[in-house]
Amino acid sequence: MSGFEIGTDGPQVIVVGIDGSETSLRAAAYAWGLARRQGSELIFVFVAGTGAITSLLPDATVSAFQAQEEMGTELRERIAKITESMHPRVPHTFRSDRGDAASVLIRIADEVRADAVVVGASAQAGHRLIGSVAVRLVRAGRWPVTVVP
Repeated sequence: MSGFEIGTDGPQVIVVGIDGSETSLRAAAYAWGLARRQGSELIFVFVAGTGAITSLLPDATVSAFQAQEEMGTELRERIAKITESMHPRVPHTFRSDRGDAASVLIRIADEVRADAVVVGASAQAGHRLIGSVAVRLVRAGRWPVTVVP
């Protein structure tokens, strides 16, 4: 008889990127269900972007950073409130950082030794040309990436 046990062969650490968009919230819900079923730890990651406008309009940049920080705080509180009522409990943490979303997700997934990464599909048309966060994560080739529509 083999050492295989049903329910113990899935991902143990799942990283999920959230930014407040509908697709990222669906990705968070999907990742939560996966983590619950697999007995995994869930790492929510919010990335405040740093745009090229930084050097051109410093005042606008400060406002944008403040808005992003507020969004991160709101998401952290929202997740905490939702997870309080969930049973069974899923071990989870919330991390936030600044930078390029794909780069930060790759770095954090490597740091926590993620077994899977879950993100929402991008709704931005330009990503068809330059590549979305999801495409860049897949190209990193380190873990399975699930893109939730």
